[in-house]
Amino acid sequence: MKFPQLLTGLLLLALLAAGCGYAGNEAGNAAAVEEKPPETESPGEEIPPETEPPAFRTMLTGLPAEEENRRRAVMVIVENQAQARPQSGLHQADIIYEVLAEGDITRFAVIYQSRIPDLIGPVRSIRPYFIELGKQLDSLIIHAGWSPEAKRILLEGSLPYINQVAGGDHAYFWRSTDRKAPHNVYTSKEKIEQGWADKKYSTDWEGVQLTFLDDPGKVQGAPAAKVELDYIGSYSVSYEYDAENQTYLRYMDGEPHKDRETERHLAAANIIIAETSHKILDNEGRRAVDVLGPGHGWLVQAGKVRKITWEMKDGLVRAFIDGAEQPLVPGQTWIQFIPAGSGVTFE
Repeated sequence: MKFPQLLTGLLLLALLAAGCGYAGNEAGNAAAVEEKPPETESPGEEIPPETEPPAFRTMLTGLPAEEENRRRAVMVIVENQAQARPQSGLHQADIIYEVLAEGDITRFAVIYQSRIPDLIGPVRSIRPYFIELGKQLDSLIIHAGWSPEAKRILLEGSLPYINQVAGGDHAYFWRSTDRKAPHNVYTSKEKIEQGWADKKYSTDWEGVQLTFLDDPGKVQGAPAAKVELDYIGSYSVSYEYDAENQTYLRYMDGEPHKDRETERHLAAANIIIAETSHKILDNEGRRAVDVLGPGHGWLVQAGKVRKITWEMKDGLVRAFIDGAEQPLVPGQTWIQFIPAGSGVTFE
């Protein structure tokens, strides 16, 4: 056989062998079929995770909740003298009002609705304007003592209250042994629930409506990384912005304000500073304080501050700009009532 013919024959045999091999694989081995590589996202393209909005939110903080809670709010009067610090249970509140009591002493009206802590205190006496705060919210009022006018209002009215110095109400409080009286009165969720049941106070509550921001990053205003409030004398209150957690860490007289048991630093998602009229009534330094408004003030949230008007409306003090209510950042809100003309600085 000539060489060209031999070469042609060999090429034909090779082609036939290759064809048979491919056909055999296709018929008997599906795994041999070439697979396409998996599709990949374009560089820089992000697909957001699929997240569902929470089924429920707490009424006064806007935070996610596992179930709906429309139970009546509780307001506890908590002391803020140096001998009472650090306090217990403030970090678990929904809203906290801070108001001057006697002299240069501030005191807290602490609102619990989404939960009641296992320990709250020190509990102290009540004043008429604290009663007004509880009345507006239609809350159960918890306190230890009262001024003469506050006593008259509660005894002659129909507001629900539990008072540590009144008869059988002692059972719903106790005095700790590691602090001196009167800075050692405490209560708890268990004690409050028992008093609530024994006195047959209703737990029904119409509730309040608040609006909350979906994106705190959209808040406008002047930068406010630090806020300083000078009440009177040694009662200096300040807040420093924690950008990572979008909250303001609270300080009293330059020291971190913490929870006694957990040492958790108290932090506010919103601060409403409300200028209002204060009037001294007697030699004890008791005051009349307007907690209804309207008045001027500031709203501090998300590292920004804006001038506002404030007013008690539908159960709570709210912030308004040009007549429009301002939504809150989800979380705890502190409302600071200060005498008109008090020192307030923002940095």
